[in-house]
Order: sequence, then C-alpha cells, then structure tokens
Amino acid sequence: MARYSRIEVAQKMAETGMVPLFYHPDVELGKQVLKACYEGGARLMEFTARGDFAHEVFTELNKYALKELPGMIMGVGSITDAAAASFYMQLGASFIVTPSLREDIAIACNRRKVMYNPGCGSLTEINRAEELGVEIIKLFPGSTYGPGFVKAIKGPQPWTSIMPTGGVDSSEANLKAWFSAGVTCVGMGSQLISKEILDKKDFAKLTATVKEVLGIIQGLLK
Repeated sequence: MARYSRIEVAQKMAETGMVPLFYHPDVELGKQVLKACYEGGARLMEFTARGDFAHEVFTELNKYALKELPGMIMGVGSITDAAAASFYMQLGASFIVTPSLREDIAIACNRRKVMYNPGCGSLTEINRAEELGVEIIKLFPGSTYGPGFVKAIKGPQPWTSIMPTGGVDSSEANLKAWFSAGVTCVGMGSQLISKEILDKKDFAKLTATVKEVLGIIQGLLK
C-alpha cells in the first residue's frame, strides 16, 4: 500500500522540482543509485518497470527506501494498463506514471488516492486528464513539444501543472527554459543517471550531479 497520498506526492514534486527516472535489473546497483540520488537531495524516484521480473526489483528497492531512506517516495513508470498499476500499488508504489493517458488507470489510482501522472501531448488530453482528477500532467515526449508548448498551455490554463519528461537535461539553460515556461517539475532519466555513471558505478558523481541540478532548480523556483 502506498505510504504517501497523491497530495503529498504532488507537494513533494512541486517542492523539489525534479523526479529522477531509473531502471536496472541489478537490485544492489539500484540501491546505490537510490542512495546517491537521496544524498543529493532527491526525494522521489520513478522506477521505470521495463524489464522481466521488474516487480521483484521494485519490491526490494521500495523496501530499502522505506527502511534506509526516510522520506524517499517511490513510484513506477512505463505502466500500460490498470492491472499493472494495481499490482504495483499493492507493492507500495506511491505514484504511477504512464506514457499515454489511460482512463482505466486513472480510475484505479483514484480508488486508492494514489498519484497518477499520464503522458499527454495535446490540450484535449490534458483537459481530459484533469477531469479524471490528475494533479500533475506528464508532458511526453518533452523534446517533441518544448517549453513553448508549456507556455502556450499555461496562458489560458494557469492551473495546469506539467512535468516534462524527455528533452530535459542538466544544463542551467535547458532547466531555465522549462521552468520559465511554467513547469511544476521535470522528469530526468539518462541525462541525470547516465550509462557512464552506471558502468563506472560512480555514485559520488551521481550525488554531485543531483545536488547541482536541484540547486539550479531551487534557484529558478524562487
């Protein structure tokens, strides 16, 4: 069962401004990644459940976070149907992320008051997601739309909260473009947790990168 309500998760997304995304089949490596991100100041992690037996990895990482990393909120991404969403909520996922808008998943998440971040790519999809109770929209793929799309949406709909994923990197210029356009937070995967860092197991570098990115974002949120 989720330890954090959708409101608590939404508040933490808005406070920190960033959600790291990560998947790896190695549980012990995953724990090191989680710890490094946590020590860098991250308080959310989207586990992108893309591999075989991913649920087993997530279970162990969530247990680790609950025991060793106070306040770390674990969610699951790359979910495609309500059955998978319900399954991961049973394993303790505190938010569910999908590449597209799925009404069946919105219903399943609302039933348990769990945060749902659907991937949307049009104003029509965004409006429907909000009608279904979505707090923060995932703009996906962010690289296709860019900060200009966010600014255009926020004009007539200043209440809409957006999290671009894909097309976000760790540079100050890129982050400034997104936050100046009005995003609530950003999702960052390989641009933050790079293949090089994982191959070299350079977790000190990961901690430093997370801290630097969060520092930039906090400056932009002021």
